[in-house]
Amino acid sequence: MRFEESYEGWKEGRLTQEEAAMLLGVCDRTFRRYLMRYEDNGMAGLADKRLGQISHRRAPVDEVMALSDLYSNRFRGFNAKHFYSWYRRDHQGSRSYTWVKTTLQQKGLIPKATMKGTHRKKRTRAPYVGMMLHQDGSRHQWVTGKYWDLIVTMDDASSEHYSMFFVEEEGTQSSFRGVKEVIEQHGLFASFYTDRGSHYWHTPEAKGKVDKWNLTQFGRAMSQLGIKMIAAYSPEARGRSERAFSTHQDRLVKELAMAGITEIKQANDYLANTYMPAHNAEFAIVPQEQQSVFVPWAGTALQDILCEQYDRTVGNDNCVKFEGLRLQIPPDQYRCHYVRIAVSVHRYPDGGLAIFHGPRKLAVYDPNGKEIVVCPNAAA
Repeated sequence: MRFEESYEGWKEGRLTQEEAAMLLGVCDRTFRRYLMRYEDNGMAGLADKRLGQISHRRAPVDEVMALSDLYSNRFRGFNAKHFYSWYRRDHQGSRSYTWVKTTLQQKGLIPKATMKGTHRKKRTRAPYVGMMLHQDGSRHQWVTGKYWDLIVTMDDASSEHYSMFFVEEEGTQSSFRGVKEVIEQHGLFASFYTDRGSHYWHTPEAKGKVDKWNLTQFGRAMSQLGIKMIAAYSPEARGRSERAFSTHQDRLVKELAMAGITEIKQANDYLANTYMPAHNAEFAIVPQEQQSVFVPWAGTALQDILCEQYDRTVGNDNCVKFEGLRLQIPPDQYRCHYVRIAVSVHRYPDGGLAIFHGPRKLAVYDPNGKEIVVCPNAAA
């Protein structure tokens, strides 16, 4: 109707082609095309021939059905991004993330996300890898009927996960294990960002400031290694690691179930060999600076630092009392006995024990106090 009005105005000379085109909201060249099509075929010539045609870029019905069946049969409950990573990696999918998400939403297989909250400015990342590492634990029902703690040690600069494993309960030994794995693989790092857990810090007042002078066993080890510890005072301050755990609690539970894993050893093997490499490949980012501040470890045996250490005095029977055990010090070439000498008892993550006099390791014991190493002169 609007074209006929413009056409009649042009035919009667009341409108120029430019004015008629402006009335239609097109350029004068398009108006001339309309004129030719109208004069040849009438109003039918003005119809857009693309209407009713299926786009050549539209996915075939078979492909849409195959995608829906794949999600329904193997990945039901996965969010769109988690499913897309498997779709591209293990099923050679070629479609975009937006197409996959939209298709699944149209099929009613995944819900549309609600509007996100107000914008918050994230803390600036460390520019170099090795400048600051995060460590935290998350207790969750990772497999049906079993609650474990997932211990993660990750880099602030890149979000790369250097260590991931399950333990029955988070504590000093699990924290030592995470740090040990990082140092052995990458070297010493500059600082360590943690919550105010009792194995990291002593906190004189509940929810108060940490005591930076009265160190825990873990704090003593970090001080001995020259690593600066930084305490976080709120979950928001640990937002980077909290968001990572949110991803793990969503994805890892589904993947462990899909792999049929129910035991903690199997779960740890899956973490090390499958989940963590895939997670880093998808989520780790390129740091702001390419240089690394990791320093290769070239000191004494690392396990003799990353362990619990307790001061004791040798008794008159040349034994050391430790938590109900009597640890007999064997004879050596340096002195006939160590009566009333201050020594240090080390307890390792596997429960094993050792007695040190200064830097010298006098003896090593199993968790029951039985000497297992006849090497009293070995240096730490």
